[in-house]
Amino acid sequence: MVRDIIKNDKHFYTKLFAIGVPIAFQNLITSSLNMIDVFMISSIGDTAVAGVGGANKLYFLLNLFLFGTSSGTGIFSAQYWGKRDVKNLKKILGICLILSVSGGALFSIIAIFFPKFVMNVFATEEPVIREGIKYLRVIGFSYCFTAISFAYIFVLRGMNFVKVPMVITIVSIGINTFLNWVLIFGNLGVEAMGVSGAATATLVARTVECCLLITSVYVLKLPIAGKFKEIFDISKAFVSKYLHTVGPVVGNEVMWSLGVATYSFVYGRMGETVMATMTLNQTIEQLFMVLFFGMSSACAVILGNEIGDNNTERAYRYSKKFIKLTIIISIFISLAVIGSSGYVVTLFNVSEMVKMNSRLCLIVFGIYIPFKSLNLILIVGVLRSGGDTKFTMMIDTGGVWLIGVPLAFLSGLVLKLDIQYVYAFVLSEEFFKLIFAMKRTYSKKWLNNLV
Repeated sequence: MVRDIIKNDKHFYTKLFAIGVPIAFQNLITSSLNMIDVFMISSIGDTAVAGVGGANKLYFLLNLFLFGTSSGTGIFSAQYWGKRDVKNLKKILGICLILSVSGGALFSIIAIFFPKFVMNVFATEEPVIREGIKYLRVIGFSYCFTAISFAYIFVLRGMNFVKVPMVITIVSIGINTFLNWVLIFGNLGVEAMGVSGAATATLVARTVECCLLITSVYVLKLPIAGKFKEIFDISKAFVSKYLHTVGPVVGNEVMWSLGVATYSFVYGRMGETVMATMTLNQTIEQLFMVLFFGMSSACAVILGNEIGDNNTERAYRYSKKFIKLTIIISIFISLAVIGSSGYVVTLFNVSEMVKMNSRLCLIVFGIYIPFKSLNLILIVGVLRSGGDTKFTMMIDTGGVWLIGVPLAFLSGLVLKLDIQYVYAFVLSEEFFKLIFAMKRTYSKKWLNNLV
């Protein structure tokens, strides 16, 4: 089976490795940094981990809004690049910047001026709330820089320019890690700042990343390096066409992120130990999912390029290759997660109860990896590449709000089950989503040329 999957298509695998590997590596570095952040903060104690975890739920909401806006933009950038329409590529970037920065500004205001309100949603213990407030008041200033970076990175990905963002991400992460060491613990003669130091390090790193991205686009004279008028000369008809496709993606991510935030609300009501457990787990899980994030991004770009060039049958054939590859890889990673769960949690300086809970939740996560990874490839990669965004919005939000959220409240707050069982119920939505996503993929209804 494996030999049959990988043979006779050099074009496919050349593009997959050229696009997917740099994106996966970039995600790996980012996830490694998140893991280092949690590792360093865990030295301060469970309260600090829980506080930063609660505070970062606001960034998580922003992140998904930006992902919706930017990945929706990526649909157009991939198809426009497929037909080499650079003029409209610049306009797509302009719309994405307007939406992303507007969202970033709103979230900045909430983080800087209303941090206590945010923390009261995701935590109940006063010490946890205090730590989260300190973190939010600093990190809120980074959100607009993050928004700009998202827009440029996703448009560049759609054009197959993935190495420049990867290198810049590595540089910014190096800065973040070094400043974490200096500011959290008070090295090199600097006063120890704790969680405020972690937030300051991230703020500096994201600012540098944003500036380097914009500078690189113009210094290297990449195709989207346009004048202000070229980027923001956007007609009403163009915006309407954009929103018709991207609107459901943004709605999808917003509704899905609110559902996930509701999970966090449940975890917060289950106590500080559970909050610390899920903060630790989500960081570790990202590390194991980086390959699938890279594959889904590569899938969206490769299929989008082919659809934009009117090669719909080739796009459909490639979609089936992605499904088979994902199944094989996900089984190996699933076994790796389950097998290493006991060791990974020992790397963190948290309480024994948090370590035990985290190990059990990682085993649950490992069991669901094949379902979770396939949904990621199908929803973010395959179906969105052809602009089938309304359908993906229905199955994604339906899975969260009709299955995940009710089961989270029932198992966590009514039945008061242990966190590993609550987590298993929450992840059960992946199984139901997969049924509809697979059926839609094989129907070919997603193969739409938008440009």
